[in-house]
Amino acid sequence: MQFTSPRAYRRKPSLTPMIDVVFLLLVFFMLASRFGVETVLPLPLANGGADVSGKPRLVDILPDGLRLNGIDRSAPQLLADLNALVQSPEETVILRSTGGATVQQIVTTAQMLRDAGFSSLILVE
Repeated sequence: MQFTSPRAYRRKPSLTPMIDVVFLLLVFFMLASRFGVETVLPLPLANGGADVSGKPRLVDILPDGLRLNGIDRSAPQLLADLNALVQSPEETVILRSTGGATVQQIVTTAQMLRDAGFSSLILVE
């Protein structure tokens, strides 16, 4: 009795590992890409000190809100109070980040003030 060896079946290549790699690459590039729109926020460069006249206009940016000269304010209240403090929108408003506020909160506040007409903003530590 003569036995022949069974025919070797040729295995088709599995697509599962390739699909896994493609999805991993897709997830990687989605997480590595930027979803936000970048804008330039113009701020004056530091130079020699200058005297500031008029009432103080210090805006503290906190993680949970805003303060104007140490008093908690909402965004609309802040704009109304700042308009009452300044003679013209060209007067300097000082922004200070305190208590772990994010950069996005600083940029949002600065953009809100620029949109309201305040053109001279200074960012301090």
